[in-house]
Amino acid sequence: MDYQKGEFLYEGKAKRIFRVTNQSELVWLEYKDSLTAFNALKKGSFEGKGSLNCRMTTLIFKYLEKHGVQTHLQASLSDSEMVCRKLTIIPAEVVVRNILAGSTAKKFGIEEGRPLAQPLVEFYYKNDELADPFMSDDQALMMKVVSRQEELDELKSSALKIDQLLTEFFAALDIQLVDFKLEFGRTSDGRLQLGDEITPDSCRLWDMKTGEKMDKDRFRRDLGNVEEYYQEVHRRMQNRWEKEI
Repeated sequence: MDYQKGEFLYEGKAKRIFRVTNQSELVWLEYKDSLTAFNALKKGSFEGKGSLNCRMTTLIFKYLEKHGVQTHLQASLSDSEMVCRKLTIIPAEVVVRNILAGSTAKKFGIEEGRPLAQPLVEFYYKNDELADPFMSDDQALMMKVVSRQEELDELKSSALKIDQLLTEFFAALDIQLVDFKLEFGRTSDGRLQLGDEITPDSCRLWDMKTGEKMDKDRFRRDLGNVEEYYQEVHRRMQNRWEKEI
């Protein structure tokens, strides 16, 4: 199908969003080279980052679709652009943790790197002004993030299925999936779909052999070589999965 970029709609930290001409159910996503942390209090960039993240998300979403997970991806247009189904985004970031790291390890005074007996699913209220605070199930219902408990259960079960698939996906690359963030939305007919992206911006990824961090923590913590590790994650994905998917 021949898609045409329409009116500019919105610019976020990592993407610009446009209408798709004569396709009201679709949007055009353009990935940016920007790199942000701590709710955009720390900013940076590197050339080609948007392209890397777009290509990685495309590959991962195709892998998830192949295994029964509905995503908003409609078509890949270029290295940094895709067309997606328009979603009504659920205002909750769904975080799945397999290993304690970052703020959660710090909050409980536990050394970073402790494996969890089972994946931990957490919800964070999606609001930049409030710095995306943690919320319990009851708080999510109180805030009308979802209308009933069954919807929370659906989000959890979908996140856990994705966790299982992504753990296997990254393990094949000798990468440990430590934790990651998901965003979901609903189509105009009410179907739940995975939206946004899955990249080293939204995941913690550790090299299984060296323990090196291969994600945005390299930027957050001033570890250096951010671009090189993003490129390495993408290279491993291409070498292992591109032909199969």
